[in-house]
Amino acid sequence: MAIYGKIRPVLALSAAVVLGLTACTFGGDARVPEKEALTWQTWSGFDDFLGLVQEQYPDIALDFISYTGANKTGYSWEQMKHDDISDIFITSQILHEEMAKERLLDLSGYEFVNQFPHGILDQVSIDGGIYLLPANYSMYGIYYNKTLMEEKGWELPSNITELEALCEEIREEGMIPGVIGTQLTGNTFSAVFNLAKTDWLTTPTGMTWEQDFLEGNATAAGMWEGTMAYVKRYIDMGMFTTDPEDRNNPDVLLDYLGNRKSVFCTMVLPVNITKLPDTGDELGMMPYISEDGSKNIYMYSPSCYVGLSKRLAEPGNEKKLENAVRLLSLLYSAQGQEMFITQETPCVLSLLDGSGVPETSMIYDAQQALREGRAFPMTYAGWENVLADMGQAYKEWFRGENGMDGPGCIARMDALQQSSLNNPQENVFCKAVTDFSVEETAVLLGKALGSAAGVDAVIIPIGGYREGGLELKTGVTGKLYAGEIDTEKVQMILPNVSGKYAVMTMTGKQAEELVETGFDALGEGQEPYPYILVTRGDKELKGDTSYQIAFLTEGYTPEVGQNYDVQVREGSLKEFLCTWLEEQKTVSPAGNPWN
Repeated sequence: MAIYGKIRPVLALSAAVVLGLTACTFGGDARVPEKEALTWQTWSGFDDFLGLVQEQYPDIALDFISYTGANKTGYSWEQMKHDDISDIFITSQILHEEMAKERLLDLSGYEFVNQFPHGILDQVSIDGGIYLLPANYSMYGIYYNKTLMEEKGWELPSNITELEALCEEIREEGMIPGVIGTQLTGNTFSAVFNLAKTDWLTTPTGMTWEQDFLEGNATAAGMWEGTMAYVKRYIDMGMFTTDPEDRNNPDVLLDYLGNRKSVFCTMVLPVNITKLPDTGDELGMMPYISEDGSKNIYMYSPSCYVGLSKRLAEPGNEKKLENAVRLLSLLYSAQGQEMFITQETPCVLSLLDGSGVPETSMIYDAQQALREGRAFPMTYAGWENVLADMGQAYKEWFRGENGMDGPGCIARMDALQQSSLNNPQENVFCKAVTDFSVEETAVLLGKALGSAAGVDAVIIPIGGYREGGLELKTGVTGKLYAGEIDTEKVQMILPNVSGKYAVMTMTGKQAEELVETGFDALGEGQEPYPYILVTRGDKELKGDTSYQIAFLTEGYTPEVGQNYDVQVREGSLKEFLCTWLEEQKTVSPAGNPWN
């Protein structure tokens, strides 16, 4: 089924390759015992900080675990559920407070926590304990073309009446007042909810309603009518114009604001520019405008949260815990926070007491709003099962599709939430009877691909961490854990591949030699990534016999594709896997033969 002997131990998923070194340590000649290395599951945005760690604490050893799947947040909590988290735990949302208390250390007694404002600590406190701290905040508002506004002599509006008057002037100039990103329905969901937060949703009444609604004890009807009427005013004044091509957020912003098609742009997007590239126009950010101007607000979300595994407090882990606390102390110092704030992160804000941004900064007003209580967290936790579909209803309303309107959106909200609560198992189509390793998960994917492609064998790469922070996006890095499987669980274990796959013809000997060599995806002297070979019927491939062998897109080098006459075919691995799992009903590492 799989040639496990072809996988070199040094290439295993948790191989100790640390910041360009082949040893466990950050630097120097000293060797740190493997038991003292802290495990760290890779997360984007930490490269500069890890460089600082190497410089400041060369004695701290980190053992990087790569995950390049599409659902980092969901996978991080799935790992926690199965008590399989790394020593340094990173996630983007606090999804399960009780689970965090069970698996993570309470950080409230450590000195570095004192660097945080009390307001932030209150937001992350769980029954008086601090288990996850935000690394920093990304601030969100409504983007606008600041240069264009100044050229026209237009002032930023402070209430809805001023915004409507400005939008009328913009239309008279032949421009669209505002565009909204709609490729991801999370944008439209956030736009509507953010307007509700300028009024009632952030009050005690609103917070109580949200909790009751999520538990099935309240309805949107009777609470959301005023907000929907307010959203209608935004639609009517042209602030929520949609992009007909449904392009991604960056492309929409660059086209509409960069080409002066619109003045405003509403979307959940932490930009990496302060000037629009083609014109040099300066980009600005303004708050969501409340009706009377008394509650103009910004939104924020942590780039991620960081915590420590509770196992670090177990006997024998004293040195690891000491190093982990040193690492977090550096992270939450002024020097550590500076590693996340560059010219390419203009929306990122340090969380420490006393930190500030220049008055000329795009997020200066947003920072003042955060300090004054006029900034609120993005809505996500608790809404995961219905967020996208609610956003789709709002999108249809903005576009005038399917007869959708404000009352229709309210009815859709209630219907979606009740369906989610009443049918929690409707998307479950298979069950894993035990935990899989990464290699066993790759075999599972190979069986699904091979069965759908009608080939003799499948060769799949295993991902991992390499020198310089390089990772393989198209390699398998997620494990399938025991329990019920739905589309979200499938998404967690899939590599980042397109809706295509490749088929090549090669002899059994050539296939085994390729597996032995591995996938040299990076070159430049880097170790190749290991391959897993999965065969139909678990059969040995005969040396001189020719076989049809399937590969993932970008799961082979161009040279291999040329040598073996690659044929690229249409077909989604996600759809193949869902269909195959549904047929199996239950799966286990040793079962489910592919015949």
